[in-house]
Amino acid sequence: MSDESLADRIERWMVGQMPIIQMHGGTSVVREANEETGEVVVELGGTCSGCGISNVTADNIRRDLIMDFEEVTDVHVKVPASGDQGASTVEGGRGGDLRYETESANHF
Repeated sequence: MSDESLADRIERWMVGQMPIIQMHGGTSVVREANEETGEVVVELGGTCSGCGISNVTADNIRRDLIMDFEEVTDVHVKVPASGDQGASTVEGGRGGDLRYETESANHF
């Protein structure tokens, strides 16, 4: 096992496995990675807000993290409610109010 934290390993994985997020103007950050409970919270932002396939991206992240990290048992993906940008928005200019995704394709 590496001395690197679970959050750092997942951040590195996100960059390597999900480059399409950045290629399309989106952002991602690991907000929580609890090594004891296996719960991971990932936040998507930028152009992921309002994107028609962001539900597919969220499903892929959820599935792949559980498959690739044996200690990960539960993954939540958060996405801004709107594409607003600017200093008054969520950290990093992600914009909008954060909401947990649901299983519905209309969750954004």
